[in-house]
Amino acid sequence: MSKVLGVLGGMGPAATVAFLARIQALTPAEGDADHIRIIADINPQVPDRNRQPDAAESVLGQMAMRLRDAGAQVLAMPCNTAHAQAAGIKKAGLPFIDMIAETTEAALTATGEAAPRKVGVLATPGGEALYTRSLQARGCRIVRLTGQDRETFMGCVYAVKRGDTGDAARAEMRRLAATLVEAGAEVVIAGCTEVPLLLTAEDVSVPLVDSAEVLAQACARACS
Repeated sequence: MSKVLGVLGGMGPAATVAFLARIQALTPAEGDADHIRIIADINPQVPDRNRQPDAAESVLGQMAMRLRDAGAQVLAMPCNTAHAQAAGIKKAGLPFIDMIAETTEAALTATGEAAPRKVGVLATPGGEALYTRSLQARGCRIVRLTGQDRETFMGCVYAVKRGDTGDAARAEMRRLAATLVEAGAEVVIAGCTEVPLLLTAEDVSVPLVDSAEVLAQACARACS
């Protein structure tokens, strides 16, 4: 029997809407009734996950409990950075699909051959820290942006949040991905849900693992 999915969203709104569309597209269905029932809290007012982690965890915990009380049976959150606050979400007592763990597993099999030794990550500082721990625990070395490129990346993320997915932002994200490949990345993780709104697999010369796509697939498996 299918399960009701609760989505903690709004970080940011465009990425959440794209994530919901991915779940719909990835769910095997012959008609309306075959799709997953989803209860989504798209809350753009969640405090900044990098600057106010304690406040963010409190709000996310409240969101999780409201989703549970509304009928959700499984929880997911299409925001990599906010997984640092997963402890607050888990207090709701529901299964929580771990986006970082799922994406790490996908990255390790992305080449179709031996697991990559170096994995590039396009993520916020908080998301990067989560992927560093996850990848290192699996024996992989993370390749990250350095210097001004880190600020450029955050500029691209905030461009998406204000509705700018134009050519300039797309070109910068392609350049940043290429920088990771040049530094030795055998796979690149789109470790921020804004990244795939600017970057496609065709834009990168090595496999691109879209964390939002991976999470959507995991939700379809868990709830169908």
